[in-house]
Amino acid sequence: MTETKRRSLVAWLPLLLTAALLAACNERPAPQRDGVDVGKNSAFTKLVPAEQIEKTAEQQYLQLQKQAASKQALLPRDHPQVQRLQGIARNIIPHALAWNPRARDWKWAVSLIRSPQVNAFCMPGGKIAFYTGILDQLQLTDDEVAMVMGHEIAHALREHARERMGKGAVTEGLARVGGAVVAAWLGVDPRLTDGAARGGASLAKLSFSRSDETEADLVGMELAARAGYDPRAGVSLWHKMSAASKGAPPQWLSTHPSGQARIVEIEKNLPKVLPLYERARRAGARP
Repeated sequence: MTETKRRSLVAWLPLLLTAALLAACNERPAPQRDGVDVGKNSAFTKLVPAEQIEKTAEQQYLQLQKQAASKQALLPRDHPQVQRLQGIARNIIPHALAWNPRARDWKWAVSLIRSPQVNAFCMPGGKIAFYTGILDQLQLTDDEVAMVMGHEIAHALREHARERMGKGAVTEGLARVGGAVVAAWLGVDPRLTDGAARGGASLAKLSFSRSDETEADLVGMELAARAGYDPRAGVSLWHKMSAASKGAPPQWLSTHPSGQARIVEIEKNLPKVLPLYERARRAGARP
């Protein structure tokens, strides 16, 4: 084989490995149901014990609360914004249980931390935290807060942290093996193919993470709709988020979809969740 052909194959290696890894990770869709369709939980979650990651998450959450309290940044339970968040969580959580049986035994918690960060999260095991920046800077309505909270809860329900850990172990392992095999076949320095293989694994991780974010958007929108919050607020939320994140990297280099891409996906799925919202409102789901 000529040197030119060898270099050409090495150059294409990241894309070939990425395509193979993504194809190998495809999941069969779940049975049809009312609401959004995001398929079953990934099989990669089985590679990491749930109890282990939930215990670690609880320890980290307690440490976060302790650090915030030491800086007088942990808002008390009787703070109006804390009570607001807890009320929205109480409305959403009952609808979360159908997505993950383990959620029934989670020790759910909600914290609000005084910080300018425009951020919120839900750790494995149902540990929710909001920063005041996302409420104050974006001036979120209750419907928009429900979209954010539903999105973060969806990450925990779909066990995306476990999934990413499992995928990371598999993709990196396959990439290293693939790089070594191709190096031996081409007769080139393994360091060249190993570097290319790591590039492929990195691209796969970015793609997986964007997929997780889109899935969380849809599941979170359904959770909020079932709890009686208007899912159309997802559109106004991401208009606000896009305006607040000027200068963000292009979508293909980011671990998050662009704001416009999220809006398009949300609008496409609104017909699936608006009936759930209307049903919940008729039933008086929200106080």
